[in-house]
Amino acid sequence: MAVEGNFDDAQTAVKIMFNDPETKERLSKIGVTMSSANSINWGRLVPQIVYYISSYADLVASGEIENGDKVNFCVPTGNFGNILAGYYAYRMGLPVNKLVIASNENHILTDFFSTGVYDVDRKFYKTSSPSMDILVSSNLERFIFELEGRDDEKVREAYESLKKNGKFEIDLSLLEKSIFEAGWADEDDTKDAIRNFFEYDDCILDTHTAVGASVYTEYSAETDDETPTVIVSTASPYKFAVDVYNAVADAKETDVEKAVEKLQFASGLECPVGLSNLKYKKILHDKIIEKEDAKATVLDLMKA
Repeated sequence: MAVEGNFDDAQTAVKIMFNDPETKERLSKIGVTMSSANSINWGRLVPQIVYYISSYADLVASGEIENGDKVNFCVPTGNFGNILAGYYAYRMGLPVNKLVIASNENHILTDFFSTGVYDVDRKFYKTSSPSMDILVSSNLERFIFELEGRDDEKVREAYESLKKNGKFEIDLSLLEKSIFEAGWADEDDTKDAIRNFFEYDDCILDTHTAVGASVYTEYSAETDDETPTVIVSTASPYKFAVDVYNAVADAKETDVEKAVEKLQFASGLECPVGLSNLKYKKILHDKIIEKEDAKATVLDLMKA
């Protein structure tokens, strides 16, 4: 079902149900166990660790680097899951120089890694990179657990402060010991990155990957860091065909199907069958609820 609101509203509703003894007990009685497909679930992070190591092995195999050389990873992130997987790969021994956090206009993570203050009392922006339109980054909690020497009490204190005061603060010296850099890109930066990569590299970026490309370009210019860098690409451009096509063609198309067709023609990149066939599919789920009704709705659906 869809939740009226934003990503934070939906994820918070899920977490509340996960931690609610009554919900778990009632669902257990009818043989239902709750799980999450997003990075609330540690099972999402484990396979993500693999492709950091795999991409490093590819760089060695292609002769781009020697085994043991350090590399950078620039990662578009909102929920801090993907880049946390890169951090775990680094902790496991992967030779990483920098993990570059790439945020969109909801740049709460960039601010946190610059100041040590995590403050959700700010304007929320709806952008062309919706998977990063997040203010409460679920996996930051796991990272702070590592920063604080795996002291769960300190993590609990921080998140109690977040719940009560809308913010918490971490000793910046702890962050300075890390391998993280952070930057952010606005909507114009994102469009420019899509257009530039298409024109100069014959490569079509989705809106999230474009945030990463934009942030890395700025980071590279500011630091003169010439370390080989992997920009972690996160989705097919056809998932965001309207925004991608309009950036590539400097157009104002609003129809999704037309944007898909025009993007294929402009780029020569075939649209994945699963996406191109959507227009022929029957809509199965059209229920929209208020976030406060999530628990009752789930219990009713499971009873049915």
